[in-house]
Amino acid sequence: MKKLQQVGLLTFLLSAAPFSFAQSASQIQVAVNGEYVTFPDAQPYVDTSSRRTMVPARFVAEKLGLAMQWNPQTSQVTLQKAPNTIQLTIGHDYALVNGKKVHFDAPAVLRSNRTMVPLRFISELFDARVEWLAERHLVAITTSGHAGAVPPASVPSAPDSAWQHRRSTWLWDASLLYTQQEQIIRFASEHQLSAIYLQINRDIPPTVYQAFIRKAQEKQIAVEALEGRPQWAFPANHDNLKSFLNWVRTYNASVAAHERFTGLHFDIEPYILPEWKSNRDQIVQSWMDTVRLIEKERRESGLRLSLDIPFWLHQVKVPGTDYSLSAWMLEKADAVVIMDYRNAALGNDGIVANAQPILREAATLKKKVIVAVETAPSAEGPHTSFHALPLQSLKTELQLAQEHLGQYASFAGFAIHDYNHWVRLKQGGS
Repeated sequence: MKKLQQVGLLTFLLSAAPFSFAQSASQIQVAVNGEYVTFPDAQPYVDTSSRRTMVPARFVAEKLGLAMQWNPQTSQVTLQKAPNTIQLTIGHDYALVNGKKVHFDAPAVLRSNRTMVPLRFISELFDARVEWLAERHLVAITTSGHAGAVPPASVPSAPDSAWQHRRSTWLWDASLLYTQQEQIIRFASEHQLSAIYLQINRDIPPTVYQAFIRKAQEKQIAVEALEGRPQWAFPANHDNLKSFLNWVRTYNASVAAHERFTGLHFDIEPYILPEWKSNRDQIVQSWMDTVRLIEKERRESGLRLSLDIPFWLHQVKVPGTDYSLSAWMLEKADAVVIMDYRNAALGNDGIVANAQPILREAATLKKKVIVAVETAPSAEGPHTSFHALPLQSLKTELQLAQEHLGQYASFAGFAIHDYNHWVRLKQGGS
């Protein structure tokens, strides 16, 4: 950083030619000192107006040895490496470098819930050499004290290297927030989760939720308010649904922006009721009425809506039509999570084959699909859960599934059901 104070470097930073290429986000790779950087969800991309390469700040910062802090109240990122400090604010085309304003031509932005920053600005500000290897779509960064190192042409198969989209999990026991907040956030951060679906227990004081969501947002992890029961498909239980929605609305209105739920997440599942077999059309109609009510009520909150649905729901038709119920649900929600509870990626009854019909529907409707797998014990057979398998099996099968599902524009990543069982699987327990 000895060059940081020099006018010559600042002039170079402001006038350096941007990368002259137009690759899609999924094609651009970044390596620091010969090691690839894994981006778990938001990918590098080229800003069309400035032609600057934008990257998720946290992951490159870690590779460059920078400490990073995110302040959701001011939308400001602080990068530090003693004795120097850089502050960038979302939407601003300048940074404060040790208190001095330095302009650049691509402002920091939020994308896929990640802070994206101009790669060349950050890298060269910290005295790093940046090279663009066009034939490999690779940005190679070499920091001071390292010889120029370029990684092998193929991306190494690190355990998490294929989880390039959103990752999320369900947290059903909100009482864990009393004693395990730090543990949960640490686990979520280590596994680069971008969302936690948290079931609401209204007996828990709002201050507990405030503290948890605040910590999650500091790690850029969204928290969605989770609720739902099979009986909620019936009008007789709509008061319970409205009460939940009112609680979330009231809570969000009473706390700071960085302590709010970012979405509503419903897991209703009326198809597990005995009436599903005897009077399915009526249950479907009631379920649809419930979703209509949710859609109407959530407009007042402005929150995103996600619905959990089974992978086979495309086979169920809206009563009196040939239109699939899964497509109807996609129309009402911002995203669906398909419960694709299988422990093998390939095959006629594998994760990929089961996910494809709804992914195709979502692509047509321009909606998003998250593919969920199970780690809890299941009475439906050993093929439905990773519960009895090693953790490596989960990683291997999801990596394989991503290779096939990543071709769909609607594919938005994986969800692991659920937090408690995933932790036990990680620890090798049963």
